[in-house]
Amino acid sequence: MTLSDYIKKRNGVSIGSPNALRNNLYRSLGSKNFSTFWSYWNPIFGYYLGKFIFKPLKKVLPPSISVIVTFIFCGMLHDTVTTFLRADVSIFFSIWFLFMGLAVLITRFLNHNFSKQIWITRASINLSIISVCLVLTIYVNRFLTIGT
Repeated sequence: MTLSDYIKKRNGVSIGSPNALRNNLYRSLGSKNFSTFWSYWNPIFGYYLGKFIFKPLKKVLPPSISVIVTFIFCGMLHDTVTTFLRADVSIFFSIWFLFMGLAVLITRFLNHNFSKQIWITRASINLSIISVCLVLTIYVNRFLTIGT
C-alpha cells in the first residue's frame, strides 16, 4: 500500500485535502478504542512507523513487544527534536509513548469497545487515556530528575 492509499484509507480523503485534518481529528478522537485511535492519528507518521519499525520488529518479536518498541521509538524521535531545539537531553516523550503503548496493550487485553457510545464520550475516553499517560510521565520524569 502506498502512502497516498494509506492516508485515503485512514482519513477518507486524499493527502492534502482541505478536509484531511478535520477527518483525522474526528476519526482518531472518536475511535471505538485507544488502539484504533492510533490507527487514525497522524497517518503519515503512522505509515512509516508501521512499515519500517513495527512490521520488521513483528518478524522477530512478539506483536505486543513490537508495539511497545514502536511506541518508544516514536517517543525517541520526538525527544530527538526536543533535544535539538532545547539543547538539553530529554527522554520525556520516550516515557510518555511507553505509557501510551502500554495503554494500547491494556485496553486491547480488556477488549475496550466504546463504538456504541456517542462521539464525545469516545473522544473523552481517548483523551483521558492520553492525559493519564501524560500525568504518569510527569511524575516519572520528576522522579528521574530529583538527583540532577
